Amino acid sequence: MPAPAPGDDPYEDVRSSPEFQALRRRFRRFVLPLAALFLVWYAAYVLLADYAHGFMSTRVAGSNITVGLLFGLGQFVSTFAITTVYVRWANRRFDPAAEALRHEVEQRVARGTEVQR
Repeated sequence: MPAPAPGDDPYEDVRSSPEFQALRRRFRRFVLPLAALFLVWYAAYVLLADYAHGFMSTRVAGSNITVGLLFGLGQFVSTFAITTVYVRWANRRFDPAAEALRHEVEQRVARGTEVQR
């Protein structure tokens, strides 16, 4: 099968369209800072666990619960919190724009026309 001629691939046209580029920027502006924040939080937990034994083994309020245990549980809580925030953001802001772009591309493919740049 021969390679499509330039402009024949509507998906390549979409990838270079301003709408798709704006969608990618919106995604990156939201996801990358959250991912970086979580990685810093996780690295801090690992480093504290490895190098700050005294601090991590400090008992909280005289119970058997330690700072390390609370930090470890905080990893689970932060994971669920980040997931919840992402899902809400995607449902409100990202998915509608992605769906509109998908719908436009499917209509143009069905009509056999190029996607406008």
